[in-house]
Amino acid sequence: MSNKWLSLSLVAALSAGVLAGCGGSGTQTNAEPKQPEPSSQPKSEPSPSSSESQFEEMKIVMGHIQANSQDSPYQQGTQKFKELVEKATGGKVTIEIHPSGELGGEREMMEAVQLGTIDMMLASTGPLGNFTPISNAFDFPFLFRDRDHAYKVLDGEIGDEVAGELDKSGIKVLAWAENGFRNITNNKQPIKKPEDLQGIKIRTMENKIHMESFTAFGAAPTPMSFTELFTSMQQGVVDGQENPLNIIVPSKFYEVQKYLTLSGHFYNPALFIITKTKFDSFSPELQKVFLEAAAEARDYEREFIHKKNEEYLDVVKKAGMEIVTEDEVDFDAFLKASQEVYQKYDKEYGDIIRRIQAVK
Repeated sequence: MSNKWLSLSLVAALSAGVLAGCGGSGTQTNAEPKQPEPSSQPKSEPSPSSSESQFEEMKIVMGHIQANSQDSPYQQGTQKFKELVEKATGGKVTIEIHPSGELGGEREMMEAVQLGTIDMMLASTGPLGNFTPISNAFDFPFLFRDRDHAYKVLDGEIGDEVAGELDKSGIKVLAWAENGFRNITNNKQPIKKPEDLQGIKIRTMENKIHMESFTAFGAAPTPMSFTELFTSMQQGVVDGQENPLNIIVPSKFYEVQKYLTLSGHFYNPALFIITKTKFDSFSPELQKVFLEAAAEARDYEREFIHKKNEEYLDVVKKAGMEIVTEDEVDFDAFLKASQEVYQKYDKEYGDIIRRIQAVK
């Protein structure tokens, strides 16, 4: 068993005492999301069955920020969703996927889904706290013990509770998917303990908990849109970033980064979301199609990530990145540094954090 999981008991132990103590959001780009051009391609539709003929013809525009790649979980997850919806409706409902941030950064797209100018997206939880603050509870460092713990939380009562809060802001959650456990890359030096991050400019998501955590670790967190990240690392605007392997590899960050630390410091969910008014306008039958397709696509996307992780590691090794393994990371030191973040936000998130930790 790795040092990481041996150390995780410290979070629960310290939370019981430290979290009982005391009780800035990210930046946002001003660029307007590009709106997709109407499709001029004629569709060849199968002859509908009696169950399929009840659906009206419509096109759903769906975006995400990951690459249009066979290695990209978001692309594979949205393609699976598209396949399932189009099959279930006999081609009456088509899903038009826009990868690679074609429709804007994540916060821009999420705002567009809220307003209804984009129908759907597969998103990380990075900007989610700007729409429902309770979702920030998922973003605390070293909170989830492993994947199974995360799935039980997200697919259970707590995940439903957060989804219900998002409903109030005009965003409907169809299913919780996955980004995964996040790892640190940089161009300065190997990162084994918080002291190694002193002064290093790390791009973070537009998320206050993530920024506070990296400040506690000693880094200089720099929030920016994912679509700007590769160029910013290439030009030295930032020294590094933190993401799951399934984003690091398809995005080819190994071309502009030298060191990878398998820190797993945050577990980052993803989510299939749709404009609530759009979903509410659907017939009950079509709502069922979308919910079932999202649940199946969620499971497919999660398993895709799990199976690809070793392959992703092989890619970065062959690319020449120097890897700091889990056994080399001083998790006790990172956990100790994390406690000031838990303490600072106990008034806002302490109750739900303890509920998450209690899920078995």
